Amino acid sequence: MFSTILLPIDLTAETSWAKAAPLAVKMARDDNAALHVVTVVPDFGMSIVGTYFETGFEQKALHEIGEKLGAWMAEHVPAEIDAKPHVLHGSVYDQIIAAAERLGADVIVMGSHRPELSDYLLGPNAARVVRHAKQSVFVVRGDA
Repeated sequence: MFSTILLPIDLTAETSWAKAAPLAVKMARDDNAALHVVTVVPDFGMSIVGTYFETGFEQKALHEIGEKLGAWMAEHVPAEIDAKPHVLHGSVYDQIIAAAERLGADVIVMGSHRPELSDYLLGPNAARVVRHAKQSVFVVRGDA
């Protein structure tokens, strides 16, 4: 049914992957599909913020996150699954949607978590992906 699955995760928030990752792995196994696991490092937002960080900080952070994503995949994605890690940088939901297009994803599998006040004010990334993605999006609910 699916040939390419996109699994966006936040390495710092287990709720973003605790239920979504097993489902994405099962889907990949069942359909012999490629699994692309992405994590997004948010940008600074305002250029003035970047001036407070040392030169090369961004590249160092991206490299470290890449290593952490590799370790996460080794622990949570079985070796027989055709899986590839991707570290992206920028607006979380924009990067997820762009990656889905670029990778030719048939489906996006995302975790959901209990909304907090900031989510209501800013709009959660999952909701934005659901509204704007061209692909089907499975939002895997956590415990309420």
